Amino acid sequence: MMVGRLQGKVAIITGAASGQGAEEARLFAKEGAQVVATDVQAAPLSQLEQEIQQENGNVILTITQDVASESGWKQVVTSTIEPFHKIDILINNAGVTGKTWGLADTTVSDWNQVMNINALGNYLGMKYVVPEMKKVGQGSIVNISSLAGIHGIGGATPYAASKGATRLLSMGAARDLGPDHIRVNSIHPGFIETPMISDFTKDASVKQSVIDSVPLGYLGKPADVAYAALFLASDEGRFVTGSQLVIDGGQSIKE
Repeated sequence: MMVGRLQGKVAIITGAASGQGAEEARLFAKEGAQVVATDVQAAPLSQLEQEIQQENGNVILTITQDVASESGWKQVVTSTIEPFHKIDILINNAGVTGKTWGLADTTVSDWNQVMNINALGNYLGMKYVVPEMKKVGQGSIVNISSLAGIHGIGGATPYAASKGATRLLSMGAARDLGPDHIRVNSIHPGFIETPMISDFTKDASVKQSVIDSVPLGYLGKPADVAYAALFLASDEGRFVTGSQLVIDGGQSIKE
């Protein structure tokens, strides 16, 4: 019997009700992890729990969570430690795009919503999970950023700013937490076919223009990000920290 790449590990995955987060939860459970999946969407989270239990047995715990809530994070950590006794992996996946308006049309409320979920949520997750990882003596944190967090993006300034914050948060934390054998990396997807971009690509001509910008000639799938997160979360990535892994089909290559 083959041993899973995450056998014996406990992983918290936020934003797990759909898209990349759900795919990460499925893959991590398949690879032997005890998965704590969180999201603000209770119904699809419950469906994911049933699906994973049918495939892999009782290896998943689901918690409804607002990642921008400090008390919510305390509850998630406590609820994880009670049954599983430790935390090895944190995948900060939860995120929103916000309203794709120009900078001058962005309200303070728009800005705060995106920054609170995409940046503050990652910080809070790390703040409350790291002490538990220190007890284990090691850990892996993977923060899902975006290609926009490296190159920026027009029409979605708060989103790009929040993802840029995630990138630098990850790099700084990697240096700070290295002596504790806690690795911190960020993943920067390009266009991945998830519900988050469905409104943008529902027009066939727009979708084709996006595909045309990708040298590989197709959009990414949630599994493309999930397998990258699996590598970084597993012991295979034991010497990788502070990295910024771009998964974009070559879109960021400059001619």
